[in-house]
Amino acid sequence: MKKILCLLALVLFSVALAQGCTSAQDSMTKGADMENKKILIAYYSYSGNTKTVAEKIQKQTGGDLFRIETVNSYPSGYNEVVEQAKKEKQEDYHPPLKAKVDNIGQYDIVFLGTPVWWYTMAPAVKTFIKENNMSNKTVIPFCTHGGGGASSTFVDMQKLIPDASFKKGLVIYDNGGNTVDAEIKKWIEQVI
Repeated sequence: MKKILCLLALVLFSVALAQGCTSAQDSMTKGADMENKKILIAYYSYSGNTKTVAEKIQKQTGGDLFRIETVNSYPSGYNEVVEQAKKEKQEDYHPPLKAKVDNIGQYDIVFLGTPVWWYTMAPAVKTFIKENNMSNKTVIPFCTHGGGGASSTFVDMQKLIPDASFKKGLVIYDNGGNTVDAEIKKWIEQVI
């Protein structure tokens, strides 16, 4: 009986060890896959929340960071920005941008970030999408919001880039607070 129990324990230990090795190999493969991919983190940020999240994504992925900036600045007053954003959404306005990404074709993965304005992405992000061909790329969206969630932000992005492979988006309230680093890490492990 002791021999059978010892043999059973040995088999169970071997199975557990093999599963642990497989998980470690999967984790190493994911890491290697990310290392072999060229990553861009492009984002628009008005108040700094989306910028904070983008920088944390950049720190964890090692990708290139690109800030989407409009030629004309938005007003500094909250109510004025809200009204301008509402008008721009209604008119499907695409504000001109200050700079372009050098050779977007070199990137395999694009993390695309925006604050949620009037239930969707900021108009500057629409301009960025229109000016950059992201067909056949992996697009990983993220957004920050002040209480309304992502709304239709990610769906609207997918409509503008139908030939891209979209991954699960990250939704962060405000700038994410003290737990945002762990939340971003977990999310990146799921999408890459």
